[in-house]
Amino acid sequence: MTIQRMDNVGIVVDDLDAAVAFFTELGMELEGRTPIAGRWAEGVVGLDDMRCEIAMMRIPGAPGRLELAQYHSPKAITSEPAPAPANTLGLHRVMFAVDDIEDTLARLRPHGAELVGEVARFEDRYLLCYLRGPSGIILGLAQQLS
Repeated sequence: MTIQRMDNVGIVVDDLDAAVAFFTELGMELEGRTPIAGRWAEGVVGLDDMRCEIAMMRIPGAPGRLELAQYHSPKAITSEPAPAPANTLGLHRVMFAVDDIEDTLARLRPHGAELVGEVARFEDRYLLCYLRGPSGIILGLAQQLS
């Protein structure tokens, strides 16, 4: 038995419109947006009276999607401490390869992006950074150096 593919990564957000705008600015495309509710959904996620709206974002011409979800019922909860540091158990980041890390940061800052640390060089191979996006999402950016 083998895995066929990784379909998507799910991220809970508190403002779906802001998250869609952020990831669109990063270069992703909105694949679709829909409400999710009903007994089948409650059974999958293990929450009674579950109602949410999801937006599926995709990377143009490449595999990889993000499922952004805003919960209306029950309301999303915030972990403590907030924002959670990068070494929090269960908390992960999503890494994106970009052509120009400084340009990407400049485009994302008006959408609330803030560096977690700094842009750092790994040997002569990459520029790397972590940043926080909407709802405290941690993203990694990597620019391969020639």
